[in-house]
Amino acid sequence: MAAYRSVQWNRQKLIYDAIMLAGIALYLVILLEITPLFDPNTDLKNLEIRAWGSAAFILMTLILSIGPLCRLDRRFLPLLYNRRHLGVVTCAVAGYHGWLVLGWYHAFGNVEPIVSLFLSNTRWESFFAFPFEWLGVGAWLIMLLMAATSHDFWLANLTAPIWKALHMSVYLAYALIVGHVVLGALQTNTGVAPVIAVSAAAFWVVGLHLLAGWKDRRLDREAAAAESGWIDVCAVDEIPNNRATMVTASGERVAIFRYDGKLSAVSNTCQHQNGPLGEGRIIDGLVTCPWHGFQYDPANGQSPPPFTERVPTFRVRVSRGRVLLDPTPLPAGTRVEPARIDADQTGGDA
Repeated sequence: MAAYRSVQWNRQKLIYDAIMLAGIALYLVILLEITPLFDPNTDLKNLEIRAWGSAAFILMTLILSIGPLCRLDRRFLPLLYNRRHLGVVTCAVAGYHGWLVLGWYHAFGNVEPIVSLFLSNTRWESFFAFPFEWLGVGAWLIMLLMAATSHDFWLANLTAPIWKALHMSVYLAYALIVGHVVLGALQTNTGVAPVIAVSAAAFWVVGLHLLAGWKDRRLDREAAAAESGWIDVCAVDEIPNNRATMVTASGERVAIFRYDGKLSAVSNTCQHQNGPLGEGRIIDGLVTCPWHGFQYDPANGQSPPPFTERVPTFRVRVSRGRVLLDPTPLPAGTRVEPARIDADQTGGDA
């Protein structure tokens, strides 16, 4: 029976989680234990609420920074590999922040706390009096939905396009959080510092995405300049057996795999979570994504039955020891005869 080989808990994930939890704990300790030393009149309950809320915002900012950072510098890829854990923890931290708010501001009246949260402020017509609490709740519900569907079970049942579209709502959640914090700071007279910090974080996230997009576009233009014909990628011997080299062609990352004396080229983007197929390897004759084990036939870009995922393929050939790539992508799932390496070794073309 065909099945994907999911990447289970491993040493790297354990180390990542330990560092992540230690960093959150350190941040909370600094705010909750050190801050009162400088200001004995600090409202400890409000400080606790803001500490957990700000921790959630920092974590969300980090989540949205990981993607563009990886596109700018491959050394950040280990963060992307474990980003799902970070998202689930962020949802939990934000949820605890909300629970503290309910218990402190809405639990002492004759109305249920959750009802009080939504009815205590209904001034929708005023910007400076807008019920910012609703924005925070909306952001948390999106995070909760994403955390609940983060397991591969939901990916398989929702299908990759729907799952990806659902998880793109993280940007809406971040916008709601920014509005929640900014309006909350303005309405509670906590000063301009939170507004400045949140605005700076938002500009940081937007700036990173623009910078990563600029870099991708520049690489695509450089590749397009050479796309009047076949692209000379590298020497055959530069591609390890059962591994791949990557190149940009027609605005898309292409992974060229060497296996069993042959070469095949497929899109570098896995249909699961956009994992880098070119960083994976050939297992049992199939391209295997390094993130969660999704597999594709290198000759046609199709997943083995009963799975239906497909990636675009590219024509590739060998000439005088060099790997040449046709930059025109073929429809996802199109079979391309693999290029034979042994013919070139005798001085001919494959």
